[in-house]
Amino acid sequence: QVQLVESGGGLVQAGGSLRLSCATSGRTFSNYAMGWFRQVPGKEREFVAAINWGSVTRYADSVKGRFTISRDNAKNTVYLQMNSLKPEDTAVYYCAARSSPVTATNPTAYDYWGQGTQVTVSS
Repeated sequence: QVQLVESGGGLVQAGGSLRLSCATSGRTFSNYAMGWFRQVPGKEREFVAAINWGSVTRYADSVKGRFTISRDNAKNTVYLQMNSLKPEDTAVYYCAARSSPVTATNPTAYDYWGQGTQVTVSS
């Protein structure tokens, strides 16, 4: 089992920045690909970014150039640095772990999920 706990969400004005953190515990963190997803009410969970064990990253087109995913294997933590935030980035953000070294964009490919953290961007 892997436990995931997100933090760092909040309210920010458009153009501002936030950094989300996802602390993990349980099995060997470095063996897992990690992802960030987001969801707004009434819509499906949407891929944001992912990082594999070797820190190779991938991003959704909507956040490319603004968001950066990173991981610190010594701290068992993955981060999402979000810059130039827009009102359309408002959502609950979830951290997810996949029992594979390979990243994926489909949320069904992930095995473990955090409880989510709210990000609200005001215009």
